[in-house]
Amino acid sequence: MKAKNRDQSLSDSRELDGSYDQLTGNPSTSQSKKTIKQRFLKLLPCCKPSAAPSISQSKCSFTLYTSLLPSVVEDDFELSTVCHRPESMDKLQEQTKFTKKELQVLYRGFKNECPSGVVNEENFKTIYSQFFPQGDSSMYAHFLFEAFDTNKNGSVSFEDFVFGLSIILRGTINDRLNWAFNLYDLNKDGCITKEEMMDIMRSIYDMMGKYTYPTMQDDAPREHVESFFQKMDRNKDGVVTIEEFIESCKKDENIMQSMQLFDNVI
Repeated sequence: MKAKNRDQSLSDSRELDGSYDQLTGNPSTSQSKKTIKQRFLKLLPCCKPSAAPSISQSKCSFTLYTSLLPSVVEDDFELSTVCHRPESMDKLQEQTKFTKKELQVLYRGFKNECPSGVVNEENFKTIYSQFFPQGDSSMYAHFLFEAFDTNKNGSVSFEDFVFGLSIILRGTINDRLNWAFNLYDLNKDGCITKEEMMDIMRSIYDMMGKYTYPTMQDDAPREHVESFFQKMDRNKDGVVTIEEFIESCKKDENIMQSMQLFDNVI
């Protein structure tokens, strides 16, 4: 019985990553010796790890909203037994806005990074830190992990990952803004305070490190927070609600343009 379950798990795993022919059950002849390896994050031109980040290219609280997408590189692939078996391909297609091929590409990358099928916070931080070697990304990675860990069980599964990614890449404007608001609303009470935004901004500046152009001043995080609240806090009550956040973002041309960059990433 255990052997049968193991075979079923391996079969489902291969269906997800496209490593066998689903009609014949044989290894795919089109699969090369090397396959796609993906990270959790793709840094768009304003946040490439090979170049020093620029403050002038970062707008308000969306500085690193563009740091969530998969980056594709090639590497040797070894099939690993998956401890956590994800939902079936058909079900994931129904629940997300990804095609079967896109899900296979995403799963190959996820399984390469997380052979067990889930990633805990420490591993998530380790993966994320590779993109920001010049700074300390641990706190911002913590905030991102909390946003992806919707079940609050201390781990992110492939389902958690693609559900979040589906919103970021294929969701409506309201869907994407709601996801971003949830990221910044650290205590999940329905509003963003200056203290929460300060924690976010400090984590961003820590992640970007000292070697930026133009050089960041010590009071830069606080200035960004004040700018954020001046723009977003419509009734000047000291907090930003989801309604204020969405309304303000939709009126900001730079934010709307940055969100359109997600439309054709995958």
